[in-house]
Amino acid sequence: MLNLSFRYDQTAVRLQVEGLPDFSAGHGDGALGILSGWRLQLVGSPELEGKREHLQALMAAVLPYSRHRISGVSRAFGDETSVVVISPVGDRHQLLLRSSQPNVPPLTLNLDDAELADLVRCLDDLRLDSRVQVHWELPIDYPLPRQELAERVPLGQRLGAPLIGGAALFLIAGLGLLLPVPRNLDGTLSPATPNAPELQSRSDR
Repeated sequence: MLNLSFRYDQTAVRLQVEGLPDFSAGHGDGALGILSGWRLQLVGSPELEGKREHLQALMAAVLPYSRHRISGVSRAFGDETSVVVISPVGDRHQLLLRSSQPNVPPLTLNLDDAELADLVRCLDDLRLDSRVQVHWELPIDYPLPRQELAERVPLGQRLGAPLIGGAALFLIAGLGLLLPVPRNLDGTLSPATPNAPELQSRSDR
């Protein structure tokens, strides 16, 4: 039976997938429809391998995480029961992978921005490769909630503009109250401007 292998390379990451065509789905000889295994190599880290569900879990955690980071939102994806968890740790990105084999401790990798970007490119290349006809069950890319986008702006910056605007308004109002009221030579108050035309018309009479 025809065995297919596709490889995706970046500077710090190499991803290779292997599988077979799914003839029951009408795939041709060059289409990979049944994923039998994959290998992931990151510079300075041990080689990772697994089955389809592990690769799908990796994509489901890393891709939305990077999307949020690009938008300025730092949050973890995955929990204590997830096969893959990725979270921000300082200026790096901690990737925790749990093995499906018993008595195997989790593997922790710390990626910098360049390594994360290379990993995302490889996963995207795989996901968008027309030769790979695997149906990936991944989260839908909805627009980020406004609340998450607002939370990335520090509270001081969010409140700074309104407070400065309010202070400026009160300052202008206070200066207006301090201006002297114009008076005539005899000490009486000058008439208001709207009455000026009426006084002029009376004097003309």
